Amino acid sequence: MNNDIIEVTQSVLAERQNRDRGWWQAWEDGFTSDAFINMSWINDTAAEFVRRTKALSTDKIWGHHRLSPPTVRVNGNRAIAELPLGIEFRILVEDVEADLASFCRSQYRLEKQDGVWKIAGITSIYEYDTITPALPGEHLAIKAHDLKQYRPSYRCLAWYLAKQGNPLTRELPGDDRPDLTRPIYQAEWAWLNGDNN
Repeated sequence: MNNDIIEVTQSVLAERQNRDRGWWQAWEDGFTSDAFINMSWINDTAAEFVRRTKALSTDKIWGHHRLSPPTVRVNGNRAIAELPLGIEFRILVEDVEADLASFCRSQYRLEKQDGVWKIAGITSIYEYDTITPALPGEHLAIKAHDLKQYRPSYRCLAWYLAKQGNPLTRELPGDDRPDLTRPIYQAEWAWLNGDNN
C-alpha cells in the first residue's frame, strides 16, 4: 500500500482517537492552522472546535466514536478521506438510562506540510440514528411526535441536543437530502484536484 495512504489513514483515525481520549495537544497539532469543521453542533475553525470540545467534556456532554476503515485518495500534497463512523452517548431519558447512536460519514481534507499529513477540514454527512434502552425491558418516555419534527438522518441527535439546550439551528447534510450532500462530494473532489475553495 502507498505510504501516503497509510499516513493519511492514521491521521484521520488519530483525530477521532485524540478527541475521544482528551489528548488535547496532539489533537490540536493534527490540524492545519486554517482548518475548518462543519459538524452537527459547530461550523467554525478547528481551533474553536478544540476549545469548545474541551469545555463540553467538562460538562459531561460527551460521546465516543466507533470507526470503520476510511477510503483515501491522494493527489500530490492533498488528500481526501471518507470515514464512516458512529458516535455513541449514554444518556438519561426521564431517569432511564439509554444509548443514543448517530451514524455519519465524515469527509476529511488533508494537506501534507513539511512531510506531515495534517487535517485541513472535516464535514459530516448524516445517515440515521437510534435511541434504545440501556437495559432490555426498560421503557423510554419519548413520544413519536417529539421526534417527527426532526429530519430522519439525525432526528434522535437533534432531539437530544435540543433537550440539552443546544438546538440545531441549520440544515445539516444527510442522506435524506441529496441536494445538500451532492455539492459536498463535488467540492471535495474539486479541492483534491487543485481548486483552493
